[in-house]
Amino acid sequence: MNQKHQEDLAHIRSMMERSSRFISLSGLSGVFAGLSALIGGIYVYQLFKANGMDYLNDEHRLYSTNLVWELFWIGIIIMVFALAFGTFFTVRKSRKYNLPIWTSATKKMLFNLAVPLVTGGIFCLALMYHGYFGLVAPSTLIFYGLAVINAEKYTFSDVKYLGFSELILGCIALFNIGYGLIFWILGFGILHIAYGLVMFKKYK
Repeated sequence: MNQKHQEDLAHIRSMMERSSRFISLSGLSGVFAGLSALIGGIYVYQLFKANGMDYLNDEHRLYSTNLVWELFWIGIIIMVFALAFGTFFTVRKSRKYNLPIWTSATKKMLFNLAVPLVTGGIFCLALMYHGYFGLVAPSTLIFYGLAVINAEKYTFSDVKYLGFSELILGCIALFNIGYGLIFWILGFGILHIAYGLVMFKKYK
């Protein structure tokens, strides 16, 4: 009888978690988002070389406005690929385990994620408009970290570690202006891959 009560409680707890948290998030989403950022970062490095710039050795980097905006659009393309992979693997996991996707928890998570991201996007556009290009990469990491931390309460609690890692990396990048690409690759590439692999292994 005691065992049956424990099973019932576990079932109720599982139902409550499904209704209050978005648990269809797949670790593979993080892995492929990280791979997208990693490939994008390597492409940007090659772009610098094509423009006669040795990124790792040039201490005083002056970028043309056209190059900066090209980097901006590359970032947008990477984000689109990351979102596409995230949607694909999330839908696949939901169908595999017969989990609902569009729930109140999903809406709350997306809203809490979107507020810092949209604000950060506007802030970064303002930085570019005023010519503070060196602060863009650190700002993207910081606002992304805040967004992930803000959305954590509506999905797996483990994502907060990714959020704090991005936040810390962004703050370090603020004091190393000119090396934004390296920190960007570390944050959106390496950290995402590592986080995705851990999540995939834990929640597969």
